[in-house]
Amino acid sequence: MTSTPQTLAIEADGLTKAYGELTVLDALHLQVERGAVFALLGPNGAGKTTTVRILTTLTRATAGRARVAGHDIVAERSRVRRAISLTGQFVAIDEKQSGEENLRMMGRLRGLSRAAARRRAIELLERFDLTDAAHRRTETYSGGMRRRLDLASGLVGDPEVVFLDEPTTGLDPRSRMELWQLVRELARSGSTIFLTTQYLEEADRLANRIGLVDNGRLVAQGTADELKARVSGHRLDLTAVDPSAYLRIVQRTENTSRRLHHIPETLTIGLPTDGSAAGVRALLDEADPDRCDLLRFSVHQATLDDVFLTLTGKEPQHV
Repeated sequence: MTSTPQTLAIEADGLTKAYGELTVLDALHLQVERGAVFALLGPNGAGKTTTVRILTTLTRATAGRARVAGHDIVAERSRVRRAISLTGQFVAIDEKQSGEENLRMMGRLRGLSRAAARRRAIELLERFDLTDAAHRRTETYSGGMRRRLDLASGLVGDPEVVFLDEPTTGLDPRSRMELWQLVRELARSGSTIFLTTQYLEEADRLANRIGLVDNGRLVAQGTADELKARVSGHRLDLTAVDPSAYLRIVQRTENTSRRLHHIPETLTIGLPTDGSAAGVRALLDEADPDRCDLLRFSVHQATLDDVFLTLTGKEPQHV
């Protein structure tokens, strides 16, 4: 289906941000469909948070244009702000207030009456499983509870587009999975989610489409399956018998432009393959023609780790 302005929640064209001679975002182009979950992946310093700050009107781009929820981020800044919510990497709640007080305060700031703010607070506390802690000071909340309340605060105004900037950083595995479930529920309710993360599993599980940014540039965009297919359908992992054999295999495959990774610590080299017997056999012969350097091999489906490593040259974060 061809995207049109009416079907897009976010549209960015040539977004650039520079500080003097340092360019942190370089001509970024994005399109996010309404009701979708879009994940922007990238290593630290790649430009993810800068992208979010521009799209949420907190920072002005040096060049380019963008529309969010149908509104120009510069000419219609106030309308954009009314249509979005932003949950950043750090929880932004008043620790001296209770959970209900935090939500009622946000409702009043959003222009709700006292009665409407109270009703909305009760509704969100129930939705985010915080009713039992509604009257406790939030300084007593666990990390996962604080993050849920922070996300609930951003939904008081029922936003069209929800920006989540690395929301699970620092959370334990249980709290991270709880937040993933909340994101799925938001998407099912019709909200558009723009998620930035370093965690590949997070993007793989949640996102309809994924963008990969590195050094301020969008280097790939598509569904998880499309990105994996761009690198390879499968990956052949070779483990050498010793460090000398490992170096020989690396040298034999160094001109293989498709090589996915090589890890000296584990004496492992990863090569792309179509997964067929003939394809695997040909790679084994190339890597170890004398059949004395390989300890073992295994074939796996390509993962987002392979995409990340191939296109950025950096190790991804793991959940």
